[in-house]
Amino acid sequence: MDNKQERKKFFGSLVIPLIIVALMWLVKVFEVSAGVSLSRWGLVPHSVNGLVGIFTLPFLHSNWEHLLSNTIPILVLGTALYYCYPTLANRVLLITYLASGLITWCIGRPDTTHIGASALVYGLNLFLIVSGFIRGNRMLIVVSLIMVFLYGSFIWGMIPSLAIPQNISWEGHLSGALIGVLLAIFLRKEGPQKEIHHWDEDDDDENGSSTDSEAEEHPYWDVPTPSDDELTVQYRIRH
Repeated sequence: MDNKQERKKFFGSLVIPLIIVALMWLVKVFEVSAGVSLSRWGLVPHSVNGLVGIFTLPFLHSNWEHLLSNTIPILVLGTALYYCYPTLANRVLLITYLASGLITWCIGRPDTTHIGASALVYGLNLFLIVSGFIRGNRMLIVVSLIMVFLYGSFIWGMIPSLAIPQNISWEGHLSGALIGVLLAIFLRKEGPQKEIHHWDEDDDDENGSSTDSEAEEHPYWDVPTPSDDELTVQYRIRH
């Protein structure tokens, strides 16, 4: 693939992540400019009315800092997903989006409201990490691990005792991570696979075929036995 095709593929991989991020920012800009909060439309576990949050969850954020902390991971991980797994990306994104919200609705505390794209971030990151190991894609592993370090709360964000005091949805994080791992396992046979290197034996066959056949016809231990006449001649010469 030449540079022009690489650039085209890269920019094509940016489209969906950019659309998601644009919607996230448009919602926040609307909230600030209109002086309203749309957090009431977030996900409320075990509540029928709260089911709408499954669809609105990734686009609602409590403040600019919260929004910015999810913007960069969505762009980086989303682009990596569409670049490396173009045939799987839409499916992975949609399932992670809906399933992580549904699981959060099931396991979340009933008196809480969950907002933010963190569940989607965790899902994409774990999918890329596990898929990278399964398929031997070092680039994906490196990108995902970099995001783990940059996303400061990645590990302890899934631990209730550490996340709850920080007002962080450990349920959403855990749900996204679980879906990401499961998708990586179930879809392991689809999309690009781990490269298996084969030795090229053509040259060896061509160069070694005649030698092998000659060796079979005249093995090194097949020493010709001299005849009686030859032995007699050799005896006379020596004496």
